[in-house]
Amino acid sequence: MGIAESTPDELPSDAEEQLRSGEQQLELSGRRLRRLPSAVCALSRLQKLYVSGTGLRELPEEIEELRELRILALDFNKLERLPDGLCRLPRLTRLYLGGNRLLALPADFAQLQSLRCLWIEGNFLRRFPRPLLRLVALQSLQMGDNRLRALPAELPRMTGLRGLWLYGNRFEEFPPALLRMGRLHILDLDRNRLGGFPDLHPLRALRVFSYDHNPVTGPPRVADTVFLVGEGAVERMAERDEPMPRPPPRRPARAFEDEEEEDLLIGGGGSRALGAPRGSLPALEAAPGLGT
Repeated sequence: MGIAESTPDELPSDAEEQLRSGEQQLELSGRRLRRLPSAVCALSRLQKLYVSGTGLRELPEEIEELRELRILALDFNKLERLPDGLCRLPRLTRLYLGGNRLLALPADFAQLQSLRCLWIEGNFLRRFPRPLLRLVALQSLQMGDNRLRALPAELPRMTGLRGLWLYGNRFEEFPPALLRMGRLHILDLDRNRLGGFPDLHPLRALRVFSYDHNPVTGPPRVADTVFLVGEGAVERMAERDEPMPRPPPRRPARAFEDEEEEDLLIGGGGSRALGAPRGSLPALEAAPGLGT
């Protein structure tokens, strides 16, 4: 039985039933949608919209009418660009754009000042999008599996950032700007081309550093409180005076529906800080909006 396909401008038949629950949430994931039905943009009270894995190729400018939207999942589609209207969602806190075909972000993306969590992994980004530097409230930035070779010197402007995932990019040297990110809790540089590391003690808040699958011969110098993942990590941690910390999962496994839960995971939750990584460890339990 094939996946149901809705007509371009109508809501799917089960939409009213979903909205009657009172949660102001609409799940469209897994349906065939080349573009978002225009009727969705008329749901002015909608707070959560999941449109993952639908084959979506474009978004209407009218998406800006969803002024109450908090969570928007658009991952695993075929988007090549984002409309400026998406940048005018004042309450948006979580945006999932992974697995699309994006080369850049709109200049107006910096208007998303409420954004706390951005997944943009698995796209075609060659340069770090400069509008992100103005998102001071952003806590979690997932940029794995892109084509980045460098990071801007202004990166420390992102004072709210606590988790940064840069695995599967093209870094050949450790980006100097990262040494001034003293509030980072989690840093993931798996699967790059790094041949060595500077002393990482300046990263005083660091809890997890993953550097697996790089051409390095040993672990970096870090504080004893940092959990390491990579060549020589187990031996290095075994040498410490303190007991080896319990290994935390390293990458987000699901969308955080509850702000208090997200604060625990990113802002101060220890071993629950991240979910299972892609690739070397078990795959994500669920994509954003699917199975949560």
